[in-house]
Amino acid sequence: MKPSVGRYGIWHAALRSEDPARAGELAETAAELEELGYGAIWLGGSSGVEHAAPLVAATSSITVATGILPIWSYEAEETAARFADLDAAHPGRFLLGLGVSHAAIAGERYRRPYAAMVQYLDDLDKAGVPADRRVLAALGPRMLELSRDRAAGAHPYLVTPEHTAQARAILGEGPLLAPELKVILEADPDRARAIARSALALYLTLPNYTNTWLRLGFTDDDLSHGGSDRLVDALTAWGTPDRIRHRLADFHTAGADHIALQLLVEGQNRTELPRAGWRQLAEVVAG
Repeated sequence: MKPSVGRYGIWHAALRSEDPARAGELAETAAELEELGYGAIWLGGSSGVEHAAPLVAATSSITVATGILPIWSYEAEETAARFADLDAAHPGRFLLGLGVSHAAIAGERYRRPYAAMVQYLDDLDKAGVPADRRVLAALGPRMLELSRDRAAGAHPYLVTPEHTAQARAILGEGPLLAPELKVILEADPDRARAIARSALALYLTLPNYTNTWLRLGFTDDDLSHGGSDRLVDALTAWGTPDRIRHRLADFHTAGADHIALQLLVEGQNRTELPRAGWRQLAEVVAG
């Protein structure tokens, strides 16, 4: 059975803040996202079960997911124990998103990522974490197949509708397909693309993403100088509410069950929560 995440969720790195002074703000934000009708909260960045637990406790029905827990940073036994504790307190409310991150970020710990993920899933199985309560940050065919066979589905990051269609073909009809998508509530093309390029700069240095885009038919020129308009437009949804709704429909038509929306706001840093924008976005997706 697919996890209950609805059609849209919110993805943001600051939702996993460890600052005790922000605990009340995060709890209040999670409750508001639930009231706004979003089906899931995705804790962006390198997040663990311990980051999800307070948001689960602060809400009553919304699913809270890691997007993603990097397997190099958490031992499987530790993850399984924390999963069991959280699920016992709040059954069915947490979705474990797992990923292999990137060599440039994980450093010397990064080794044979596919084999490492298989071993991690084996260890989770032994510890009793159900396969239907985890998803994988899958981009390539082998990891997508693993998402189909050993998890509830896939949570690809920074992909296009074309990738979504390819992923659905590999996953088949049953598994969850929940891509992340960056959204910019800005109708001016130059301003919208400038906001997008600022967010994409890091990812243009990471081979896991650039190789995926090249497989999708983009060229080295598309990856140069902050990314071509063609690349930027393919990886984001920006414009008027109608234009954004049509863009979201492209992903659903291609096979996405759920879209994890990452709202980008001009001048806002990664630690700020764009709550006003999330309210506006809720009206867009409901339209």
